[in-house]
Amino acid sequence: MKFFIDTANIDEISKAAAMGVLDGVTTNPSLAAKESLPYRELLTEICRIVPGPVSAEVLATDYKGMLAEAEQLCKIADNIVIKIPTISEGLRATKALSDDGIPVNATLVFSAMQALLVAKAGAAYVSPFVGRLDDISTDGMQLIEDIITMYHQYDYRTEVLVASVRHPMHVQQAALMGADVVTMPFKVIDQLIKHPLTDIGLEKFLADYKKAGKN
Repeated sequence: MKFFIDTANIDEISKAAAMGVLDGVTTNPSLAAKESLPYRELLTEICRIVPGPVSAEVLATDYKGMLAEAEQLCKIADNIVIKIPTISEGLRATKALSDDGIPVNATLVFSAMQALLVAKAGAAYVSPFVGRLDDISTDGMQLIEDIITMYHQYDYRTEVLVASVRHPMHVQQAALMGADVVTMPFKVIDQLIKHPLTDIGLEKFLADYKKAGKN
């Protein structure tokens, strides 16, 4: 399974990349708005740090506007993936871009039927938002399982990119289900490696070594 980081913060991306586990980046307008650099400069720097897929979201909500923005975003780097909202105009744009060989990440997916439509339109990635579904007392991970089952049934090549991840259990469940990608905030990546028994064990090892006079 591939690990993406869901942020536009250069420091967080650099730290995750240095761990050796980072395969790509997802961004969105809300994340970019928190940073000081202009959007295009931000994306340029992210693509310099991470050679894998970098999802850059369009701001337009109409077909022509999406295509125009996508054209400009694709000029930033070869590893840019165009992030398109899952709406009717977005489906049209996804089809057009995919037909031109431009990878699309279909975002803001909250139902299996939306996931089926974007796969038929040729999206490279589908991004179901599990955390936001959990927030409204709906089982977000059940949606992931449903999408994976449908895609396997019809041999769709769209990769299931689990988004809106809130904690390590989302990551573990996604891995067990066979999701292709999980994108997560830096804090969740950091949490994945932590375990209290590891900390206790390391502290004991060092204390024993020091007690034995091995400085």
